[in-house]
Amino acid sequence: MKKMNYQNVKGTQDYLPNAESLRRDIKRTLEDVFIQYGCKPLETPIMNYTELLASKYGGGSEILEEMYTLTDRGERNLALRYDLTIPFAKVVAMNPTLKLPFKRYEIGKVFRDGPIKTGRLREFTQCDVDIVGVKSQIAEAELMMMALDAFRKLDIEITIQYNNRKLLTGMLQVFETDVDKISKVILILDKIEKIGVESVTKELTELELSTRTVTLIGEFLRDNRNRSYDYFKAFSKQNIQVKEGLMELQELESYLEFLGVNKQCVFNPFLARGLEIYTGTIYEIFLSDKSMTSSIGSGGRYDNAIGGLLGTNEKYSTVGISFGLDVIYAAISNWEEKGVDSSNVDYFIIPLGTQKESLLVARHLRDQGYKVDCEMSNKKLGKALDRANKENIRMVIIIGENEVKTNQYKVKDMVTGEERLESFQYKNA
Repeated sequence: MKKMNYQNVKGTQDYLPNAESLRRDIKRTLEDVFIQYGCKPLETPIMNYTELLASKYGGGSEILEEMYTLTDRGERNLALRYDLTIPFAKVVAMNPTLKLPFKRYEIGKVFRDGPIKTGRLREFTQCDVDIVGVKSQIAEAELMMMALDAFRKLDIEITIQYNNRKLLTGMLQVFETDVDKISKVILILDKIEKIGVESVTKELTELELSTRTVTLIGEFLRDNRNRSYDYFKAFSKQNIQVKEGLMELQELESYLEFLGVNKQCVFNPFLARGLEIYTGTIYEIFLSDKSMTSSIGSGGRYDNAIGGLLGTNEKYSTVGISFGLDVIYAAISNWEEKGVDSSNVDYFIIPLGTQKESLLVARHLRDQGYKVDCEMSNKKLGKALDRANKENIRMVIIIGENEVKTNQYKVKDMVTGEERLESFQYKNA
């Protein structure tokens, strides 16, 4: 018989109990913060019509190349969602009676046939929050505060970099960038942190921009005043996009300063976020210690998506943020030292020839809300205690024939070694 190919599909991964316990802890922490911030739960289908995900209000040409497509029995063109943003925009477009502002969260798997790297597979989990119906930058401030709270509870120090697409697009217009090349230039600028100014300038030259445009962009990249809003004030008189972007950034910063988080949230004039969907403020979340170069969360404002899906020019003020569960998991590389229990139980019951009685005790404790596991493979006491130690289970219950006769069970603390007897009525349980 031919041996079956039982390897995982490239870009997918199994998570064994130790790893999955941590992932679920991360997910619960994020979800608790989302709920604390008044977000309502939402779930959308993994499969969508290709037309929806491939619309110009979707992820743009770069992501569309990574989209998994398929057909059903009716030969309809379908695709697996590559993020949770467009499915959310679809929900708002399909439900006009939703009361605005509407703030939702969704945690679910998405799929991209793209390059594989640390924290980014082809099947991965996103944790998203979006707010629709708020024009003010208070929405961005709320989401950035939420991110800081979430990572504080995960004991991860982060820095949030932010920018504004209007500001960046307007500057490129001032530098006389060809209109049809602005999106490509933004994609190149988005790589400046990884490849440096010289490599970015080289790629801009290869894009066949005019010498003047490449020179002006190069001067912009190298000018050490570009981290100050004052640098952009002169340009705001030449370009309405620069003016609007600068006003939005200053409004956002006023919130961040008032909340006392402006040191953790840093303006980066070159942050671009390649997706064409964004219309205003954008941001990315990075580890403060820079132990991982890729972002562990990101988001921004996309006011045209919902109206675009409805086939109108109406703007729906919408801003979102997304946390990558897998990349956060990868970032917590020392999770074993953080004391994550692989079994995640309160009591481990060891029967010594008393399997039926042990199940009664287990049911009794579970009825009280405790998490209980039983040794069911007839291991000797020593080996069963070894298992409890290896899985970091602190409280062990030992039930032998003598305990049953005296209507008791023995509780052993695996950390202190202390033992105590608890009463339990076996016959009438």
